[in-house]
Amino acid sequence: MRPTNLVLLAVVLAAITYAPAAYAHCDSLDGPVAKAGERALESNNLDYALVWIRPEAETELRAAFKQALAVRTLNKEARELADRYFLETLVRLHRAGEGEPYTGLKPKGTDLGPAIPAADQAIRSGSTNPVAKLITEATTRGLRERLQRVMATRKYNANDIAAGREHVETYVAFLHYVERLYVEVRGDASESHQHENH
Repeated sequence: MRPTNLVLLAVVLAAITYAPAAYAHCDSLDGPVAKAGERALESNNLDYALVWIRPEAETELRAAFKQALAVRTLNKEARELADRYFLETLVRLHRAGEGEPYTGLKPKGTDLGPAIPAADQAIRSGSTNPVAKLITEATTRGLRERLQRVMATRKYNANDIAAGREHVETYVAFLHYVERLYVEVRGDASESHQHENH
């Protein structure tokens, strides 16, 4: 397979395999949403946080920001509670804008796996090379492992129904995996949705 094709497949694998980590990234105190909220609080400029939410959530975030600013000056404990309240509101509204549930604010140091830190590094450096390498290797490994399962079960006795079913299971799993990768690379949301329903 050509390197270009592997990279395209790799992008898909990242979307499929690392989606939970990406969500955790948005939910964590290390993530860009919470950092934007902290910057908004420290600078008294809500605009840093507003870019992370949809316009229809702006009224609620403005109210939370105003409350947090009023309370956080009282003392250290009040500041911590006010900041936490504002950051939780911001992350919850951000998640709602993505159509995802809010499951709480994750602590700093949450393990995000290798993909999200690599993607952040790519943004900082302007180079996709480390991300492409990471994802290409993961995609190649995923394809190889699934194909090996198919090949290992391919030759079975026609009278051995259990062995035949095992082969069919590995065959179907491989085809669905490849199809999901291809659909994601193409970016055809309607086809992807139809496949999931099927």
